[in-house]
Amino acid sequence: MTAPKHSTSEYQALDAAHHIHAFLDQKALNEKGALVIAKGQGLNLWDTDGKRYLDGMSGLWCTALGYGRADLNAAATRQLEELPYYNLFFHTTHPRVVELSELLFSLLPKHYSHAIYTNSGSEANEVLIRTVRRYWQVVGKPSKSIMIGRWNGYHGSTLGSTALGGMGFMHEMGGMLPGFAHIGEPYYFAEGGELSEEAFGLKAARELEAKILELGAENVAAFVAEPFQGAGGMIFPPASYWAEVQRICRQYDVLLCADEVIGGFGRTGEWFAHQHFGFQPDTLTIAKGLTSGYIPMGGLVLSGRIADALVQEGGVFAHGLTYAGHPVAAAVAIANLTALRDEKIVETVKADTGPYLQKLLRETFEGHPLIGDVQGAGLVAALQFADDKTTRKRFANENDIAWHCRTVGFDEGLIIRSTLGRMIMAPALVATHAELDELVEKTKRAVDRTGRELNLL
Repeated sequence: MTAPKHSTSEYQALDAAHHIHAFLDQKALNEKGALVIAKGQGLNLWDTDGKRYLDGMSGLWCTALGYGRADLNAAATRQLEELPYYNLFFHTTHPRVVELSELLFSLLPKHYSHAIYTNSGSEANEVLIRTVRRYWQVVGKPSKSIMIGRWNGYHGSTLGSTALGGMGFMHEMGGMLPGFAHIGEPYYFAEGGELSEEAFGLKAARELEAKILELGAENVAAFVAEPFQGAGGMIFPPASYWAEVQRICRQYDVLLCADEVIGGFGRTGEWFAHQHFGFQPDTLTIAKGLTSGYIPMGGLVLSGRIADALVQEGGVFAHGLTYAGHPVAAAVAIANLTALRDEKIVETVKADTGPYLQKLLRETFEGHPLIGDVQGAGLVAALQFADDKTTRKRFANENDIAWHCRTVGFDEGLIIRSTLGRMIMAPALVATHAELDELVEKTKRAVDRTGRELNLL
C-alpha cells in the first residue's frame, strides 16, 4: 500500500474540516472521526492503520468484481490514452459507448431496445421521470403524469428521485414535489398481520390498484419500484406480489418501471432482479454493477414500445448530460460486463455461491433468539432482528440495535449495513466459499456481541 500522506487523525481532521457526508449526523461523525479506507483488493479493504475488513457490502452494492481488477484498470488506462473524453451532443458519438450498447442489449431481454446513459442511479431515475412523462405526451395522453412509488422505497437523492422514493426524512429536506404518490411496501414481517404471505402479497399489490383508481388511471404515468427494496432494508416481497402488480399496470395502461440499480447485473443470480421475480418491466434504471463501481455510470433502459414512440414521434428529446456515455466509463463497463459474461459469474452465483450463502445464513440464524427472519437470493441477504419471532414482534429500539450490530461488525473486521431493524449484506459476486464463511462467521459474532452488550441475550 502506498504510504499515506497524513496520519489517520490528520485525515480525519481534514475530512471534518471540509466534507459533509451522506446520511449521517456530521457533528457526531466529527467527534468520532471517519474511518479512512486506503486500499482494496478482492473482497478486502484496509484502513490507514493497516486493519483489514471483509467488505460485505460490495462498497455500496456495486463492486461486483471486487477490488483491484487488472482488466478494468487496464480498460480505463487504454481509453484515457486514446480518447479521455467526448460528449454525445453535436450529433456525435464514439466507439466505446456504441460497443457498450451492443454488449448491454445482448444481455438484456429482447423487448428492450434503447438506453439513455447517465452518471448514477439517482440521475437515471431523474431521467426516468421526464422520459415517462414525455412518452405519454408523444402518444397523445399528456394528462398521464403522476408517478407512483412506494413508502420506504429508495430511488436516489436528487430532487425528483427523492420525491419518487418514499423516505419521509428525505422529503423533509425539501424533497417532495407535486405529481408523486406512494403506496405501502410489501414488508410481510412488519405488516403482514394474520395474513398468509401469499394473501399479504396480493393485498400489498392491490394498494396500487386502489391508488390508480383514486387518482384516475388517465392521470397515472407509471409505477416505479425496486424488485426488492435495497436501502429500505433488503425487503423481498411475497411470491404473489409482482405478478399481481404487473396485471394491474397492464389493465390500467400504467407503465411498470423497475429500479435495477442494486438488483441488476447478477446480484440475485439472474442478470436482472426482475427476472428472478418473473415480471417484465417497461423500463429499467441501472448503475452500480454496470461498472463494478470503478467509474461512475448509470442509465435508463427503454422497451421498444417507449423508444419507438420517442424516436418516431417525439421530435427533439430535450435532455443531455455532459458526462453521459463517458468514453472511460463505457470502456470500464465493457470490461466489467465481458468479465461477468465470459467468466460465467452470474451463473456461478445462481448455481453455487448464492445457494451456498443462503443455506449457510439460514443454518446459522434461523434458530437464533434475536433473528426473526432471513431473506435473500443469490449474493444479497438481510437478517431481521425480532423481539419475538413467533409473533413477528419487532424491537421498539430496533434501529439502535441494528446500528450497534453494524458498529460491532466494523470492530470485528466486517463491513455490513443496518437499515431499520435489519442487517444487510451484499458481497462481491466473485466471493468464494471461504469468504462467505468468513462473512457469516463475523456476522454471527457481531449479532452475538450485540445481544450480550445490550443485555438482549
